[in-house]
Amino acid sequence: TGGAGKSCLMDELVRSFITEFTDKRVAIVSIDPSKRKTGGALLGDRLRMNAIHDQRVYMRSLATRRSHLATSASLDSSVKLLRASGFDLILVETAGIGQSDSEISDLVDFSIYVMTPEYGAETQLEKINMIDFADCIVINKFDKPGAEDALRAVRKQYCRSHLDFDAHPESLPVFGVVANRFNDVGTKWFYYKLIELLIQTKGLNWKRSQKADFAVSEISELIPAERKEYLRQIASTIRNYKNQVREHAAIASECGQLHGTIQQMSGLKTGIAEVLPDNCNEKSETIAVQELYNEKLKKLPESLRKQLSEFENNRQAYLKDNFSFTVREKAQEIENYRTSISGTKIPKIATPKFKDWGEIAGWLGLENFPGSFPYTSGVFPFKREGEDPTRMFAGEGIAERTNRRFHLLAQGQPASRLSTAFDSVTLYGANPNARPDIYGKIGNAGVSICTVDDAKRLYSGFDLLLPSTSVSMTINGPAPVVLAFFMNAAIDQQVERHLRESGELGKARQNLKKQYKKQNIHLPEYRMDRQENHNGLGLELLGMSGRHFVDSGTYGKIKADVLKNVRGTVQADILKEDQAQNTCIFSTNFAMRMMGDIQEYFTANDVRNFYSVSISGYHIAEAGANPISQVAFTLANGFTLIEYYLARGLRIDDFAHNLSFFFSNGMDPEYAVIGRVARRIFSVAIRYLYEGNERSQKLKYHIQTSGRSLHAMEIDFNDIRTTLQALYAIYDNCNSLHTNAYDEAITTPTGESVRRALAIQLIINHELGQAYNHNPLQGSFLIEELTDLVEEAILSEFVRLSDRGGVLGAMETMYQRNKIQEESLYYETLKHTGELPIMGVNTFLNPKPDKSETEIELARSTDEEKNMQISDLE
Repeated sequence: TGGAGKSCLMDELVRSFITEFTDKRVAIVSIDPSKRKTGGALLGDRLRMNAIHDQRVYMRSLATRRSHLATSASLDSSVKLLRASGFDLILVETAGIGQSDSEISDLVDFSIYVMTPEYGAETQLEKINMIDFADCIVINKFDKPGAEDALRAVRKQYCRSHLDFDAHPESLPVFGVVANRFNDVGTKWFYYKLIELLIQTKGLNWKRSQKADFAVSEISELIPAERKEYLRQIASTIRNYKNQVREHAAIASECGQLHGTIQQMSGLKTGIAEVLPDNCNEKSETIAVQELYNEKLKKLPESLRKQLSEFENNRQAYLKDNFSFTVREKAQEIENYRTSISGTKIPKIATPKFKDWGEIAGWLGLENFPGSFPYTSGVFPFKREGEDPTRMFAGEGIAERTNRRFHLLAQGQPASRLSTAFDSVTLYGANPNARPDIYGKIGNAGVSICTVDDAKRLYSGFDLLLPSTSVSMTINGPAPVVLAFFMNAAIDQQVERHLRESGELGKARQNLKKQYKKQNIHLPEYRMDRQENHNGLGLELLGMSGRHFVDSGTYGKIKADVLKNVRGTVQADILKEDQAQNTCIFSTNFAMRMMGDIQEYFTANDVRNFYSVSISGYHIAEAGANPISQVAFTLANGFTLIEYYLARGLRIDDFAHNLSFFFSNGMDPEYAVIGRVARRIFSVAIRYLYEGNERSQKLKYHIQTSGRSLHAMEIDFNDIRTTLQALYAIYDNCNSLHTNAYDEAITTPTGESVRRALAIQLIINHELGQAYNHNPLQGSFLIEELTDLVEEAILSEFVRLSDRGGVLGAMETMYQRNKIQEESLYYETLKHTGELPIMGVNTFLNPKPDKSETEIELARSTDEEKNMQISDLE
């Protein structure tokens, strides 16, 4: 039937066949229906084919070129031609058929009917002709609810249709499969039995090389059935928490009023939320009030009473000259004030002056001081001194060219926070090649990386183990490979340092040169002039792994130290790629399993400072989503990973600290609070639903200003928009920030435009007076109202996703992608009509546009660079 997954199943059959029979050839004829109205046909079956890129596989797509039929008139002659061409197996895929169709059974030697569990009532099976004529029946999408019952019903119908009432159900040629699932046991069993049936019924002399291996993987489903409602549970947890905070605040307010009454009547002075002893009052008129006070106070949790009693002392700590706190068991002390030129002492943390216990309780539950649960205003008590949250984004040409840009950006900066963009060839997991469709894209709009040596060159000159150095890599499909490149580059860099310090580097270099001279191969080198501030670190062992220059014990110690201390992030978010981007080079299931493998490796090897995934909303926003959908989909994706990692047997505190998030900031009002909302939702869910510890509750995120808001018209205005978006991010306490260059609407940014973009952050952080304060949003009526509105909108989206089977279920019907497209269309329509004013684009137009034209250098990789990459790889 149409949409049953015939093409996915066909792809799996081809993959298994050419793997088992290395000397045989297979042909595929895929038929798609012609439209009765237009006569055209979408030949889309090949979109599902991933295993046909083999010289032993031939595929031909045909249109039916007629109505009401599932085959083409030329099918018979096509099959005869393929037989004459010597193909060992010819697979024919028809267009989707109805209940009455059975034409294909007369045209082939062996027919397979593919259906789904969703056929309606069991009486519908009686109407399906192919059950009478098919040699095999496959129920695909066997992970759907009711699939087991469907299998039982189809087997019964098969017995009736074939008058085989004594057959054992397991012996019937009716199979349940999930064709789009990697290594699906049902699909493997069907393939094995299919080949057996072909050999037995058609007298084929095929020698089987594949043994029956039907071991079920540890997790048949990414998210266990009992956890399908996780998003609804999260929404309920957040709502219940907020309701509880309000209830406790109301009780606390009453307690405060009663406490004040007791003080007025008896003159008794006691602390906030302190239970009064029974004998503290002798006045009869006060005893009843005291009893009521104690009764209500005991309705408050012990933890809240403790918070209330400590509130004033905690507040006073921010009013002193210095503040002491602990980060990762290290004592820290920071000045509480920054003095302006006028002599005004600006508090870094502004504190509330509440007196009402209810207001204090509500504020503690929904806001609290920075660094305290629910982390609404920030996950750390203060911003980091001496290091701006600046990411230095670059990626163009070959590794050396991007390395030079990194050193240019890092010059004079106290920290090197490198962010890497890769070219489309790398993003899609391909190697540089002279093939025209690849050649033109090598090193354009990103750096070309295809070997460990490329990674060594890319980050050379930076000590990757310094706490002030971190590396972010925007890579998804081939993320495991590129991450391995980076980790090996970091390890080899420290091996090089060890060799230099032990005086063995010269000897190692001589051995390396001998190896290459012996094979008559050119020794890899840094292929450009180095930037002035490049110290050469990381280049001495180009061409060979560091493990060949030290003993295994030394290498193991260096490797363990690197894994424990290296800092950075790999994006590796395949969920958002399916929802909003395109670099899904593997199936979602397989890609997520690789993500899980990486996280398990991180957990086992104590990788605590490197984020195994950057759960990304930026690309969702760039594809057109509004800020609410961006944050809702991103958080939902994050919780999906959490559920999957838990299903693999990891504990929440083993991996939550390795998760990071990545959002876009635009001009909409909701962007002012997306960080606050995300932190609060995440912390409450982790604490109360997943029972994670304090570190696990802290959501850390990166912000990149909106690329979508950069316009090619009046590009000088882009810096203004970027500045306002950066202000949103800094005021909302983002953990790192990348500001886009004004000319990115047209080309890869130039050195001049990148410097201007970097200056935006530096000016806000070091010149803007209000930024002296670290929590400027707290206490604003508008911000608090926006926070609640956006939070509730996100929770409502969680429920809608849950109604569709969670994130993965919604992805099957392309719910997220369709919603993003609709929101993008709405934005573009408003922009086109002028209802959404955009200066210099649809209003406030330049009266003399010709004179405002600016010549911009287009950044492109050169043919020399492309050829260098190809020759180095060869």
